[in-house]
Parts: sequence; C-alpha cells; structure tokens
Amino acid sequence: MIRLVLAEDNLLVRAGISGLLAIEPDIDLVAQCVTYDELIAAVDRHRPDVLLTDIRMPPLHTDEGIRAAREVQLRHPGTGVVVLSQYDAAEYALRLFADGVAGRGYLLKDHLADGDQLCTAVRTVADGGSSIDPTVIETLIAVRASTTASPVARLTPREHQVLAEMASGRNNAAIAQSLVLTVRAVERHINSIFAKLGLTEEHDYHRRVRAVLMFLAERPS
Repeated sequence: MIRLVLAEDNLLVRAGISGLLAIEPDIDLVAQCVTYDELIAAVDRHRPDVLLTDIRMPPLHTDEGIRAAREVQLRHPGTGVVVLSQYDAAEYALRLFADGVAGRGYLLKDHLADGDQLCTAVRTVADGGSSIDPTVIETLIAVRASTTASPVARLTPREHQVLAEMASGRNNAAIAQSLVLTVRAVERHINSIFAKLGLTEEHDYHRRVRAVLMFLAERPS
C-alpha cells in the first residue's frame, strides 16, 4: 500500500485528485493540506511513501512545491515527491531534478484528468523511479534542438519520440506500447539515441533519466 500526503490549496483541484485516488486500491490518502507548513507537518507526522504537492501554495505562492521536495527528502530520505504544476517551462522541472531524479516526478495539472497518468507517476516515484510529463520533455528537447551544434538535432523524429517517452518514466515495454513498436525496435532506438548524444549506457532505470535530463539541461554557450 502506498501511503500518500496531498498538498493543494485549491479546493476543487484537491477534491478532484482525492476522487481519482480513492478508486485506486493500492494508494491510501492519509492526509490533505493547503500550506507549506502544513505539508511539512503532515509528512513529519504520517511518514508517507509519496508527497503529491502543488508547485505553488501559501504563504508566498512561489516555488513551495520544489522547496518541499528538497526539504522532505532531506528530512525523510526515501519519501517520493510528485510536483503538480500548470507551467511547462523547462526551468521548473530542471530545478526539481537538479540534485537528483530518483523518487521525484513532475506532472502538469492539464493532465490530471488522466487518472492513469497521475497514478502511474505516483507508483513510479514510490518505487524510487522518476517521472516527468511528456509535454515538459518536448519543451526541453526543443530548447536543445534549437541550436544546430546540439547533438539532439541529429536525432530522427522517431528517436525524439522515444527520448521523450523514456525520460517521462516509461520502461521499454511501455514505450513500445505507446508508440506501437516492438520492444526490440525500442531498444535499437535507445542505443542509437545514447550513441548520438555521447552518453554512457546506463542499466539502472532512473540513471537513464538522469543522463537525459543532464544533457537536456545544458544551455548553449
């Protein structure tokens, strides 16, 4: 059973998320809160497996979710954090993953209607993996591909798709299903991607995501 604390100051959004989680037999919503201080207190009290938090909340409505991710994982290592945001700007995701990707996720609120995507992110993060919204990955890829000197510009359109799926937290089988490919074809695309990007092959799941994000986080000089 995944024990989860939800931090969201919008009543309607909070109710909607609660309703989505209520039908999942393996997710137990143990607390709900609306401010940063309440969030920290709830995590300290309930020691959840995952914190699901809005990126902005009282008192300042700035970057409380990102700060909470760092604070919670310092105080309670092993607690996963999924940050919900209405912003697809790459900078927010990069800040969240700046000091590690294991046990962290970034999901756009526009996609909350897709209960499967939300719950998949929660389960992935609870298991120590990482999950990032495909829309944000597309933004990151566009930033890197905008310079002709970038190795990303050498990727084929299909390799772009596979890279986005891979970095969003899907394993090879899930990528194959999403893109209607065979698993063997996905493996070939991934090998080609890492070769073109000059990245060392990684066998560990979240290290693959780390490598991709580290590369995409680079800015042209």
